[in-house]
Amino acid sequence: MDVTQPRTGGHTAVLLPGTGSDDRFVRAVFERPLAIVGVRLVAPRPQPGPDLLTAHLAALDEAAAHGPVLVGGISLGAHLAAEWAGRNPDRCAGLLLALPGWTGEPDEAPAAVAATHGAADVRARGVEAALETAVAGVAPWLAEELTRAWTGYGPALADSMLAAAGHAAPTAEELARLDVPAGVATCLDDPVHPTEVARRWARALPRAALTTTRLDIMGADREALGRAAVLGLLRARSGQTFQPG
Repeated sequence: MDVTQPRTGGHTAVLLPGTGSDDRFVRAVFERPLAIVGVRLVAPRPQPGPDLLTAHLAALDEAAAHGPVLVGGISLGAHLAAEWAGRNPDRCAGLLLALPGWTGEPDEAPAAVAATHGAADVRARGVEAALETAVAGVAPWLAEELTRAWTGYGPALADSMLAAAGHAAPTAEELARLDVPAGVATCLDDPVHPTEVARRWARALPRAALTTTRLDIMGADREALGRAAVLGLLRARSGQTFQPG
């Protein structure tokens, strides 16, 4: 396959980070996998605080001002990108959706519960103390990512987490109206972003392929998640919808 020409239906992909994460992690995951298929990555920097989500959606608006773009992200970023695509079907060339955390209302979804508890801890004890608890027992690579990102959010981290934890993701019915190719990627060993949620998204989306990797692989290779999502998008574009067992 000639990878010098874009195979994804758009020359630019605008991808958003997850709750408490940042644009550096998005670039680490997606930049090279997208470059291989001729797509330029735009990774907006989060604007911490209660207006975080509004700023993310505005960044998608700005990026698509001159033509359709691929949109997506990780966790919260995937939720917001799918929400935006539903409102802007003519400006969305496709979707790259990694680790969706829930469908519809957050309710007791693990990612929402974790963000709510994290926000309470930040408010009660400050970012540094809350971070010490958050990274206890997690893989070193994840502790490194959390430390950098949470420190960058500073005191606005709690408001950012609460904004994310209380925001509804697209419902299955809303996903079913997104008639664009979509790559949905999940980590089989991620309890915070259950694979069943990703399966639900892939089943609901009309033109989606689900691909998998693992968090323990990402410890050595951050791009594993990006490659999985891009592969899913390529399969979806070619009509090879795929949901591994």
